[in-house]
Amino acid sequence: MATIGLLLAATALGAVGMRWEAALATEAMFTVKLLPETTESIVLGMGCFWGAEKRISELRGVTDVVSGYAGGSFADPTYHRILESEHIRGVRNHAEVIKVTFDPGVTSVGQVLAGFWENHDPTQGDRQGNDIGSNYRSAIYFSSETQREVAIISRDAYQKALTAAGRGRITTEIARLKAFYPAEEYHQDYLVKNPKGYCGLGGTGVRFPGGVQQAAAQPASEPLDSRTLSQALQLVVFEAEYCPFCALFEQQILVDWSSPVPVATTLSSRPPQGWKLAEPLWATPTLVLFRDGKEVSRYTGYNGEKARFWKWLGHNTLSEKQRRIAFEGGTELPYSGSLLDNHVAGSYVDPVTGAPLFRSDSKFKSGTGWPSFFRPIKGAITLNPDSSQGMSRTEVRSASSGIHLGHVFDDGPPPTGKRYCINSDVLRFVPDSGRSQ
Repeated sequence: MATIGLLLAATALGAVGMRWEAALATEAMFTVKLLPETTESIVLGMGCFWGAEKRISELRGVTDVVSGYAGGSFADPTYHRILESEHIRGVRNHAEVIKVTFDPGVTSVGQVLAGFWENHDPTQGDRQGNDIGSNYRSAIYFSSETQREVAIISRDAYQKALTAAGRGRITTEIARLKAFYPAEEYHQDYLVKNPKGYCGLGGTGVRFPGGVQQAAAQPASEPLDSRTLSQALQLVVFEAEYCPFCALFEQQILVDWSSPVPVATTLSSRPPQGWKLAEPLWATPTLVLFRDGKEVSRYTGYNGEKARFWKWLGHNTLSEKQRRIAFEGGTELPYSGSLLDNHVAGSYVDPVTGAPLFRSDSKFKSGTGWPSFFRPIKGAITLNPDSSQGMSRTEVRSASSGIHLGHVFDDGPPPTGKRYCINSDVLRFVPDSGRSQ
């Protein structure tokens, strides 16, 4: 996956089914917790688990945090055994960790990991502040392939932020969880029981790109009403508040949106009502293309790569014949194009972006079998050398999407003397009445 600006998934405190879970706390006593029906968990090492438990439990959508041990080579670890094992040769010591359980209908693993990166220093190796030893190492122990991918991408995103701030390299261990061992009861909720207790976490002071939304009481965002959307084809942009890359996408793409693909934005991480996502969201912006209420493709993250986004959209919305021309430099058969003999007043536009390319008053009958124009709209196209097919030609591409349109020749009529020979299949006609063809 290409490097992206990993941002936090916008999520909503929607109505979810609840169930009662009773957990044995101490001798013959039970702690009753109200948890959502569907939860996800990940195990994180941030140094001393007392502070880690307190800080991560404050993240929005986190339902439970348990202190414990993971990542070592021996079974049944205890606090004292871990301290004794630190200097035993050949023994891989466990790390002090927390098992974080969260509601994926409210937050995401990406959001949780953003809080993880911000709330400790992941560059210190076998140490966290004054706590020294491999048991205090920074670690992410994942339980699914999705969690692994998000961990790596979020690490790379935070490394960029750290490097820009003049900080060192991340040393965080990222590995599959083999076993999690809950710590002794007196370690659980330690700083709740001991408000003045020691907490060695300080963080680096470097924000994760996009920031962490920690307010548990933040108002929920309702999912989009699918009745207001296009059932046949619909692009949904899942955004977040305080998300600079979402703002960048809006500024560079959405503000001038004229693509034939209908688009809608939402601050909810849930799909439109009655529609289905292929998997939970973990970053914003995430752009999901739906057909008949089901996800068919997604584009995760946006860092200003406009051409890459439009190429993704084109590959997922154009026909096979159109893709062959647009992305492989193909050509339609002469006299086969639907727009060859079109003489209605209007604009010929990019089929992916909707950006105008040619006006009808620059179209002329060339007798070549392809729609021909003597002048493009200013700034609408780019010209590129083309030596394919054993010929030396000048290729014409759309400036907005980068797709191949055709070629330009020097045998056109006045006033330009140019003939822009363009494939009908990579043009969409919009008459001046406003109704596209």
